[in-house]
Amino acid sequence: MANILHSIILEEGEPLLILHGYFGMGDNWKTLGKKFAEDYQVHLIDQRNHGRSFHSDEFNYELMVEDLFNYIKHHGLGKVNLLGHSMGGKVAMFFAVKHSQLVNKLLIADIGPKFYPPHHKTILTALESVDFSTIRSRGEVDIILQKFIPEIGVRQFLLKNLYRKTKDSFDYRFNLKSLVMNNDEIGIGLASNDQFLGKTMFLKGENSAYITKDDETLITFHFPDNDIVTISKSGHWLHAENPFEFYQNVVGFIENV
Repeated sequence: MANILHSIILEEGEPLLILHGYFGMGDNWKTLGKKFAEDYQVHLIDQRNHGRSFHSDEFNYELMVEDLFNYIKHHGLGKVNLLGHSMGGKVAMFFAVKHSQLVNKLLIADIGPKFYPPHHKTILTALESVDFSTIRSRGEVDIILQKFIPEIGVRQFLLKNLYRKTKDSFDYRFNLKSLVMNNDEIGIGLASNDQFLGKTMFLKGENSAYITKDDETLITFHFPDNDIVTISKSGHWLHAENPFEFYQNVVGFIENV
């Protein structure tokens, strides 16, 4: 029997599945998820090797698409609205291409269908430098990460993955070993002939470089029925930096028949 992804499910109604990014978890979306749950049944999903979902040495988009397919079938959801951020957006794209019959509206937050060169090496090195046999507090982990990662927001995001493994020891919720081993998988782009013909919205941060003007032609090839919307005063973490504008655009797009 297939492993089923862990999730937080909020309320009832038309399903809206949310896929977090690299190093994240469904819980990162809880505040916005509660707002979406006023109108939809929201599924905040932990992808493999993240959050409370199962760990595996294998980690790539093909497997994450299969995980999502198994999740939808397990919960008997049928057609869903699918929202993915960053790595989660890539999973959502690959899923929509392969299982178009299961996708109502597709929403992609600040990632394109192109190949992205690996750019998480510093974060992975920082995370690997923590020796949990000597760690007694979250603050000690932050001090170590600070040597590699000056941005406090990035450190706070990563530190959300810390948990008490035992009364006296900490660990990460994500499977760091597998993420290090498979880091090159994260940047992979869609195959040249992949297409999803359903309604798709790309939301990009005004101050983010993940989706550029030059990417719009490629987006339109893979997703011909698309809207590309810029969320003002935001970077790559657009849903956290401007949640109101993000929420308005997502709900407006899903409800627009």
